[in-house]
Amino acid sequence: MGLSIACELRDLSQKPKALRRSGRIPANIYGHKGGESILVTLDAKEVEFLVRDARENKTPIQVSIPSEDWTAETVLHEIQRHPWKDKVVYHLSFYTQG
Repeated sequence: MGLSIACELRDLSQKPKALRRSGRIPANIYGHKGGESILVTLDAKEVEFLVRDARENKTPIQVSIPSEDWTAETVLHEIQRHPWKDKVVYHLSFYTQG
């Protein structure tokens, strides 16, 4: 079985720093509906496991947004980390497959 993660649509009124303090990591999913991207948030604990197990641009990851009944196969394109705290993830970017 491959990797999977569920996310929530991001409320644009919430600042990324506030999201991180509340245990959520902001992310983008690129390639949704052609060229559109969607802004989402992920649980920080789940992101730790995902980043540990996935290789950038290699590992297929099933990403779902349960509130939208949407699922897609993606790859983890970019992991942005804190400048001096290597283990702290700040932002993720996913690209949909196909």
